[in-house]
Formats: sequence, C-alpha cells, structure tokens
Amino acid sequence: MSQRYRRWLSRKTAERCVTNLKRNGFDAYLVQTVQEAHDQILGMISEFETFGFGGSETVRGLGLVEELLAMGKAVYDHWRPGLSAEEVHIVRRQQVVSDCFLCSANAISAQGEIVNVDGIGNRVSAMVFGPRKVVIVAGSNKITPDLDSALRRVREVAGPMRAKSLGMETPCASSGQCADCQVPQRICRITTILHRKPMTTDMAVVLINQDLGF
Repeated sequence: MSQRYRRWLSRKTAERCVTNLKRNGFDAYLVQTVQEAHDQILGMISEFETFGFGGSETVRGLGLVEELLAMGKAVYDHWRPGLSAEEVHIVRRQQVVSDCFLCSANAISAQGEIVNVDGIGNRVSAMVFGPRKVVIVAGSNKITPDLDSALRRVREVAGPMRAKSLGMETPCASSGQCADCQVPQRICRITTILHRKPMTTDMAVVLINQDLGF
C-alpha cells in the first residue's frame, strides 16, 4: 500500500517539476515508462540526420542508438567498442556539432533548474550550444526540491555512484563519500546549471516516472 503513495508523490513532484521547467523555457514532458519515453523522443528527432549521445545509461536504455543506426542515421557514440583514445576524442568533438544531442542530467530541481557535473566537458558543451536539438532524459529519482539539494545530490549520490560504475580510482568510489579530491581520475571538474533554456538551443526534457540511472 505504501508503494502506491510513493508513486503518487513521485508523480506529483515530477508534474510540478515539468510545470517549472516549462516556465523556464524548456520543452518538458512527463511519461510513465521507458517505452513512452522512446516513442515521445523518436517523434521529436526522426527528422535529423546526425546524432550525438552522452555517456548515459538512461539514454542507452531507450534503444535509440541501434534504432537510429538501422534507419541509416549517423550516430556519434564514444561508447562504441573498439575505439582508440584518439577516436573517442574525435567522436566527442563530433557530438558538439551534431544535429541532435541526447543525454541525461545529474539532478533537476523541482523549481526547474538542471544541474550537470562533467569530467571532460563534451556533454555539457553539446548540451548548451551547438546541436540544433538537445533532448535530456532523466528518471524521477533525479528530481530534488531545490537548487541546493540538486548540487548536493551530485556530490552525495551521482558522483560517487558514477565513479564506482566507471571503475575510477577516486576516494568517493571507495568510501561512497565526496572528498573534494585532487586525484587524476576525479570526474567532478565542470559544473553547469541551466537556470533557463539557452537562448538559441531547442531543448526538450523528458522525465520518466521511474528510478533510472545515477
């Protein structure tokens, strides 16, 4: 019974977040399932020819990489197996000038602000300027009450979990706690906050009312 009310509260919070994202200029949607997200996004992006993908488990879970390749589209995916370090760098640069870029977010405040922390910067670069269309996909678990809690989520949840998943030799990947470290493999180096939709970027946010990603 309690799970029913948790889902209800999650939906209401996500609805409030979508309302505020729209107020802040974003084209925002709330869907209940991954399949709904897939269908919603495919309808938005099928007109484009070149696609960049950020390093996101949530986005890859939509199955769009394979589907776009089958449609004959050009997909710039730095997670493609067998790429050399130089080839990965080239693909990341291509993402910034793709027609459409798809990625996730580290946190989204219920007030309609989007927070991301990168180690290299290709994701946040492509997100704010370059591609004609940007689609941000995130589970409702990434919604926080306000901007302060969104920034705190990155340090306390997203950062340690992501570092662990990537096998990084960082203090947070060992202890589960941010130490504001100085180690070479630190992944938290660049912080961006989208307070409003960038002026010249067509940007959509699709929230999925499920726990997804980090």
